[in-house]
Amino acid sequence: MQIPASPVDCTNFLLAHLPENEYRALKPHLEFIPTPIHFNFYRRDERIDYVYFPLSGEHSVLAVMEDGSSVEVGTIGSEGFSTIDVLTGSNRSLETVVCQIAGASLRLPLSVFREAMQTETVLGRLAYCYLRAYLAQVSQSVACNRLHTTEERFAKWMLMSHDRVPGDEIRITQEYLATMLGVHRPTVSLIARDFQRLGLIKYTRGVITIADREGMEEASCECYSAVRKQFERALGIPMA
Repeated sequence: MQIPASPVDCTNFLLAHLPENEYRALKPHLEFIPTPIHFNFYRRDERIDYVYFPLSGEHSVLAVMEDGSSVEVGTIGSEGFSTIDVLTGSNRSLETVVCQIAGASLRLPLSVFREAMQTETVLGRLAYCYLRAYLAQVSQSVACNRLHTTEERFAKWMLMSHDRVPGDEIRITQEYLATMLGVHRPTVSLIARDFQRLGLIKYTRGVITIADREGMEEASCECYSAVRKQFERALGIPMA
């Protein structure tokens, strides 16, 4: 696939809102990268060489323990970029970042990104606006994982993913969803069965279809709307 010719052709929010001259300066350095499910962007403490701007799909930021268990602490879609760590001056990933919903990204060498950030650019302003919204998402996630039921977190996760895919189908296995929620697979199976019985979703192997968006919002905890408002405030858009 070709690199979008101009910012208006780009589906990544940050790149799409660059002025033409800024985008033209970055374009020769951008590379189109398909990101299938489980695609590994970075492991914890791995050197960062590129910044990834999702065009589609969803990236998951995972806190991985020594025993291999993990839990999701943040998600990134076409509203932002991976990995946010570079805005702290780090050149190593603080957490593991993988693709949880297949899509594609434009990647930019870190050196080019940092050069663009050294001057007063729209990219720099938008990147720090995104950082504020992302940090709000992470702090909300900490509270959510501690205070809300798995059913509420399941609904929240589905809504966030629904915002980032075309149509109503979310392609993900129960095993992978269990990893995202930090629970065992049988727990996800029971929740998916109950949600399907209530008419909120339709589930077939590897595909969850949102059947009742309003009902899912009612089933979710307050964290979905709280995070969405933070993105609206920081970037002027719903998280999508």
